[in-house]
Amino acid sequence: MRYLFHFLDKIEPALANRPIFLFLDYDGTVTPIRKKPALGHISKRSKKLIVELSKSPRCRLAIISGRSLKDVRKMAGVSGIIYGGNHGLEMQGPQIRFQSPVSKKHKAILRQLHRRLVEKLSPVKGVLIENKGLSLSVHYRLVAAKDRPLVKTVFRQITSADVERKQILVKPGKMVLEAFPPVEWNKGKAVQWLLKNAAVNNTRIVPIYIGDDVTDEDAFKVLKYRGLSIYVGKPGKSRARYYVKDINEVHDFLSLIAKLK
Repeated sequence: MRYLFHFLDKIEPALANRPIFLFLDYDGTVTPIRKKPALGHISKRSKKLIVELSKSPRCRLAIISGRSLKDVRKMAGVSGIIYGGNHGLEMQGPQIRFQSPVSKKHKAILRQLHRRLVEKLSPVKGVLIENKGLSLSVHYRLVAAKDRPLVKTVFRQITSADVERKQILVKPGKMVLEAFPPVEWNKGKAVQWLLKNAAVNNTRIVPIYIGDDVTDEDAFKVLKYRGLSIYVGKPGKSRARYYVKDINEVHDFLSLIAKLK
């Protein structure tokens, strides 16, 4: 990966006079990762920049989050943009008609897993278990270090049978364990769908994806030879072409995009 701000002399001309489709992760990209998901409200600076960009005729904007669609819309609170919840399993926005690929059967399986996880893990101090409808999450950021192996073991034991039967998929994130329905869908697929169905001037549009988590790697992969892929954090093993150091630098880049003519 290359440090984004060392290449602005090449990036700015490539973006000038071109329509842009801007894709943003939420937690860790638009707002800092908080100890509790309920505390992850958008900052004033982030909201101001996103509102400004959303009003630009040359910029289409989508926030794609691991949160549920209802939750991320509430937390961001910006109207007139596209929202993707559950890593793109549900999407909504102006002129968007998206049908979730998740069946009732798999929703029921996730509900059962949620009940069992609550039963087994609720005695563990600090654990947070979310049923997001189309996926579920077990957050252990607030769990004592000595108890984290127990959380991971219980999660693996409870989900293993459904994983073996290919009824669910499990993925780790930043201090979180997640279970998904076994559908061929992720943030990369969501980006591709939106570029095909929600982009104006598709052949000239420049897609830009900014994210900080493992789940953003699918989006970085699909944009490998098109547009800009930007990782937030220390450079390491990522499919992103560029990186920025932190959320403040995300703000700086969004401000730069807003000022481009």
